[in-house]
Amino acid sequence: MSSDLELARAVTLRSMSEIADALGIDQVYVEPHGHSVAKISLDVLPTLAERPKAAYVVVTAVTPTPLGEGKTTVTIGLGQAFKHLGKKSVISIRQPSMGPTFGIKGGAAGGGRSQAVPMEAFNLHLTGDMHAVTAAHNLLAAMIDNHLYQGNALSIDSHNITWRRVMDVNDRALRQIIVGLGSKDDGRPRQTGFDITAASEVMAILALSTSLLDLRQRLGRIVVGYTNEGEAVTAEQLKAAGAMTVILLDALKPNLVQTMENTPVLVHAGPFGNIAHGNSSILADEIGIRCGEVLITEAGFGSDMGAERFFNVKCRTSGLVPDVAVLVVTVRALKVHSGRYKVVAGKDLPPAMIEENPDDVWAGGSNLRKHIENIRLHGVEPVVAINAFPTDFDSEHQVVRDIAAEFGVRVAVTTCHADGGAGAVSLAEAVLEATAKPSAFHPLYGDELSLKEKINAVATQIYGADGVDYSPAAERQLATYEKNGFGHFPVIIAKTHLSISSDPKLRGAPTGWRLPVREARASVGAGYIYLISGDMRTMPGLGLSPAAERIDIDADGRIVGLS
Repeated sequence: MSSDLELARAVTLRSMSEIADALGIDQVYVEPHGHSVAKISLDVLPTLAERPKAAYVVVTAVTPTPLGEGKTTVTIGLGQAFKHLGKKSVISIRQPSMGPTFGIKGGAAGGGRSQAVPMEAFNLHLTGDMHAVTAAHNLLAAMIDNHLYQGNALSIDSHNITWRRVMDVNDRALRQIIVGLGSKDDGRPRQTGFDITAASEVMAILALSTSLLDLRQRLGRIVVGYTNEGEAVTAEQLKAAGAMTVILLDALKPNLVQTMENTPVLVHAGPFGNIAHGNSSILADEIGIRCGEVLITEAGFGSDMGAERFFNVKCRTSGLVPDVAVLVVTVRALKVHSGRYKVVAGKDLPPAMIEENPDDVWAGGSNLRKHIENIRLHGVEPVVAINAFPTDFDSEHQVVRDIAAEFGVRVAVTTCHADGGAGAVSLAEAVLEATAKPSAFHPLYGDELSLKEKINAVATQIYGADGVDYSPAAERQLATYEKNGFGHFPVIIAKTHLSISSDPKLRGAPTGWRLPVREARASVGAGYIYLISGDMRTMPGLGLSPAAERIDIDADGRIVGLS
């Protein structure tokens, strides 16, 4: 099979005006960026208000291996499949960070014959939203240090500044730095560091904002640190939020591209799947849900990560009600959850893993069972999608069908990587059947609960922990947030994506463990509190042989090596 890049270049793209027409969006609201990418003006929203809402489908997965289980590929393949059934679908996904693109993961446009195109633009810059987030974030960082230099009228405690800097590149050397070195005219020395742009609270705010005014208000509420008396200091107090909003004016508009089969794709925002909520923007969904019969969106990592935050953070903010959750599962993931194999990114699978062994799939089936339970805990109907690989066996797929049957859950095999939309028709049919049942969606917990009660609900009900253990620092931080009026916020727990637990080595659906929380942080502008469990990195590093080594241009000036 040709490479993803070769396949993507071979397709015939429709003009942006044709793709907008497919959405029923007037050209006056379409802002072209070149020939194959556009932005959608938010002025379109009032014109869509009276249209019926599409069925709302979120795609999630079992706990993935380091290779990923093809969730984006299934999302795009499913979106393409509805066209084969005569249904009008829209896809809404995140914009990928260039950190992973040049790091170990490569591109995030899907794969095979189920990709968002143009693939190069999708993975590299697109319309510059990532850079706008970077600039807005770092403007605030610069204004903090300038405030200290100019006399510190707000009495900011320089040892309690929580706002770091960001960039959209993997660079471990910048995790911890000291700024202000040099002469006294170079600023006040203090320790800080860099995160990757996808981990920025500005990115989370972009994804959760519902209007330009909402964006402006959220940016003003960002807490950058605390005074010597423990009072929160905001971007509004530093008079930075207005300029930050100006930088983000174009970034607030969702981007429009298409799939290889010309299905419309709204691409907007890219919050980190570990630290942030890992979902595309509310504004993209607000547009997409009025422009078709089915809206398919994707949540980062497994149901314990992106889907839990989709339900409890994104939907809580948007008010949109999901109808179905597609749960992507692979034979290789369940074999890994048997505890008998180790998969390493960039290396071949262990030879024994590609041999027929339904017993290994059954042994890892506890992971699939727990993810089905997690979806149903929110009153949403799951549909299991078996993302088939050429090395799979029918007997192994049958194990997945048997586990799904235990719960009375629909299941379908998809070959959309090799076959495009045609390979996901049976999945689309199963999703349509599931949408016929009225949604019983509800969040896991109420706003009125304390932060600790919310954390405990996620830890015990979603992760299967016996309880939560807090470090002294986390205890103090949570008390500070409750004191400052942040107790009504939902919570996000930053943990490994390689296990339902907080320990990446624990497979399946671990029990008999407790969730350690070493730190709590407040994303007040985004409107949530997030907890750090285990050794979480907000700035990834490059590996021994990063993808950047293979990306180049050929003699004709075309990009090569992008995957």
